Amino acid sequence: MIHQSRRAGRTAPRRPAGPERPAEQRGAASTGRIVKLLVGQSHGFIRLADSREIYFHRSDLEERTAFNDFAVGDAVIFELLEDDVSGARALRVKRRPRLR
Repeated sequence: MIHQSRRAGRTAPRRPAGPERPAEQRGAASTGRIVKLLVGQSHGFIRLADSREIYFHRSDLEERTAFNDFAVGDAVIFELLEDDVSGARALRVKRRPRLR
């Protein structure tokens, strides 16, 4: 005699493959110059035209952009995210192309 499972023919409901990701944060397009790099701590600060200094972390760089390739004085473009809790932060930081 062949025994069949009671569950034969049933399929389990599909679940997401992993935890849902929060919506990607976006900020306003901005430019500035790097004024401070703390390489050992993996972060730095960018000065805006209005003299505000904005924090950025090496994880906030644009893909294929190396933190160690930056130097104080480099012109950069980024997305400025204003956060009421933690303050302003630069996202997707990359070196500004030089004009010819």
